[in-house]
Amino acid sequence: MVTFETVKSEELKFGNNNFIEVALKKAVTEEGENQFISLTRGFFTPNGNKRFKRNFSLPIEKEVLDFIVKQIPKMVKAKK
Repeated sequence: MVTFETVKSEELKFGNNNFIEVALKKAVTEEGENQFISLTRGFFTPNGNKRFKRNFSLPIEKEVLDFIVKQIPKMVKAKK
């Protein structure tokens, strides 16, 4: 059985009731644990509860994270 724990998270609210969450999470099994980065988009319900829509996980590997950090500014510049 796998359980997931949030180690740390940061949230940015945008638009009328949307948010983006970046979190450091870990998956814990009997064999050990594995940490990863989770990017989640969601919204707030009328009563203020969070609802999660989409989630994407990234391994905590220098090569992967460096690639993403390098490519995002390029994509923003290409949009202009």
